[in-house]
Amino acid sequence: MTESTATADDSRAISGAAAVAQSRRFRVLGGALLPILILAVWHWVSTSGMVSVSVLPSPTMVWSAAVDLTQRGLYGHYIAISTQRVLTGFAIGAAIGLTLGAIVGLSKLANILLAPTLGGVRAVPSLAWVPLLILWFGIGEESKVILIAIGAFFPVYTIVGAALRHVDDHLLEAGRAFGLHGLRLFAGVQLPAVVPSTVSALRLALAQSWLFLVAAELIASSMGLGFLLLDSGQNGRIDRIFLAIISLALLGKLTDSILGLFEKWAIAKWA
Repeated sequence: MTESTATADDSRAISGAAAVAQSRRFRVLGGALLPILILAVWHWVSTSGMVSVSVLPSPTMVWSAAVDLTQRGLYGHYIAISTQRVLTGFAIGAAIGLTLGAIVGLSKLANILLAPTLGGVRAVPSLAWVPLLILWFGIGEESKVILIAIGAFFPVYTIVGAALRHVDDHLLEAGRAFGLHGLRLFAGVQLPAVVPSTVSALRLALAQSWLFLVAAELIASSMGLGFLLLDSGQNGRIDRIFLAIISLALLGKLTDSILGLFEKWAIAKWA
């Protein structure tokens, strides 16, 4: 390799790295633009007298509510409790969803036996489970985690089952031609083919888990962000209502971003 060729390669590498860094900065700045704009408009509307603070509290009031709850040791505790409930329910629901989704997707008999019933159960609204879970499991953590698990189960079960049923037949034939059957065919051909769909299902299930959290914390809860939301509504603390909503949004985005990093790794490894 000549010196000029090496210099050219180095220049291209530096240009590529600069382009990646610039792209990342652009994505970060672009993603932050709308929240900043919303915050600015929110601050202007709430402080200009255009809307009463009893209807729309200012960002400063919401921040003060967060500081007050933090100083009393409640805010961090509520976040920790809600996050624990979501992650536990998500893990249980996603694991069962992956298992049944794989069974239904790989077996025509299982699809015939299970899919109609589970399709009907999927249509039941989340709040309809609340009184039944109270009767069966009481008002402890079990009923809340089970409700969240129900919310996480169906996206994973539905998407994984459908993805496995629609794996390209040519891929399966090629795998069998190389002597792959049973678990080897699943691990070598079918699983890599459905990795993007599976991770997308997990991300959707995690978002669903946060949605079901509020319904879960309707079950005689005395802590958590769902409880903060409901208790603040009953007491007219609209600043705390906004705080709970914003906290749920931020936590949902944070956990989704973590799964997004896992998605990139999984696709690079398996797909």
